[in-house]
Amino acid sequence: MSLKMEDEIKRWTAWRKSALVLDIIQGKTTVAEASRQYDLSPSEIEQWVDDGKRGMENALRANPQDVREQRERQLKDLQEAYGEAMLELRARKKLQSLLGEDEK
Repeated sequence: MSLKMEDEIKRWTAWRKSALVLDIIQGKTTVAEASRQYDLSPSEIEQWVDDGKRGMENALRANPQDVREQRERQLKDLQEAYGEAMLELRARKKLQSLLGEDEK
């Protein structure tokens, strides 16, 4: 990374994560290289990059949402998706029972 970091990092602070994500976005390193260098999983680093992009998008909005609003919106979306999935599952079970099919 472009900043000076000790070889073995015991705690990944927001500042350190931000510096790594910025280096990845700027092409100074890759997720794979950072994963090997810092003994982190690629999926963990990719999640940091995704979180950083979402935060950047929000920060550049004309009317940015606060973090709480973002989480509440995400939770609401997930609850709606869960509700829809449960309705579909119940409808399928009802249809199976009406058609006389055994449950699997």
